[in-house]
Amino acid sequence: MLIHYYLLRVEPFYESDMSYTYQQLCAEDVQTLKQLLKVFGEAFEDIDAYQSAVPRDAYLRSLLAKPHFIALVAVASDKVVGGLAAYVLDKFEQERREIYIYDLAVQKQHRRKGIARKLINELRHIARDRGIYVIYVQADTVDDAAIALYESLGTREYVFHFDIEP
Repeated sequence: MLIHYYLLRVEPFYESDMSYTYQQLCAEDVQTLKQLLKVFGEAFEDIDAYQSAVPRDAYLRSLLAKPHFIALVAVASDKVVGGLAAYVLDKFEQERREIYIYDLAVQKQHRRKGIARKLINELRHIARDRGIYVIYVQADTVDDAAIALYESLGTREYVFHFDIEP
């Protein structure tokens, strides 16, 4: 399957949205992360992957405390309606780091309101603060909405993605 990767350069971008609040999760936000897992499961139509074996609270607390894991959420009426999970990768060819957006989703009824863009822009602020070189993300070829969003923010690269059994 051909996957599109997008390199999102870390550049300033400011945007406000009064209907939603945005938050970076920390170790105390385990229950919020569990809400985000439900959002991912519903949005990706893969409830089993995101809900059948939810990690223990201690595991999630430990993950949220690690500097290489970033979780951001969009909240409306005290409920998580979208979010992203990303990883900071230390590079070996140069002394620099990149961020990979692993998952990004918004509930259907909250889409087309700028939430995904705002989440990415919040991640850009974090990236600048940490001296990150680039943010990258992938999109399936059939995900036109994601492709349009990422094209508006970054540079497309054509790559193949392979899953290799351990």
